[in-house]
Amino acid sequence: MASEKVPMLAEGYRLLEDELKRLKTERPEVVEAIEEARAHGDLSENAEYHAAKERQGQIEAYIADIEDRLARALVIDPTTLSGDKVVFGATVNLVDEDDKPVRYQLVGQQEADAKVGRISYNSPLGRALIGRQVGDEVEVATPSGDRYYEIAGIEFV
Repeated sequence: MASEKVPMLAEGYRLLEDELKRLKTERPEVVEAIEEARAHGDLSENAEYHAAKERQGQIEAYIADIEDRLARALVIDPTTLSGDKVVFGATVNLVDEDDKPVRYQLVGQQEADAKVGRISYNSPLGRALIGRQVGDEVEVATPSGDRYYEIAGIEFV
C-alpha cells in the first residue's frame, strides 16, 4: 500500500479509532462462533461455520485497512490554520449561480458527507476550491451540467 500521508480531521481520526476498537472486540466473538460451528461436525455443509469464517475475513480486512489509514493519517485541526486561501479543513462560504448561499468544509474522503456540509478535498468541487481566495469564481463539471460558484468567505473553525 502507498505510504503517503492522508489528511483528516481529529474527529475523523477518533471515529476510525472507535471503529477499530469495536472490530477488535468483535474478533473473539467470531472465533467463538467458528469453534462452536466446528463442533457441529461436517464443515463442508456447515453454513454457520462458513458464515463465521467469512465474517472473520471481513473483520481482519477492515482492521488492516483502518490500521493502515490511522498509520498514514495526518491529523489537521482547522482552528490552527489561517490565511486567505482555501486549504484542507477550511470552511468555505459559496454563492451559487442562483445567488443561493452554500457552505462546505473540506475534509478527508472518509469524513465526507455533503448532507451535513462536508465534502472531500478530492471531490470535483473540493479540487476546484483548493488554493482559491475570496472573490474567486470556480466552475465545476457535474453530471447535471457545469455549476458556477463564487467564494464569499473562508473560515477556519
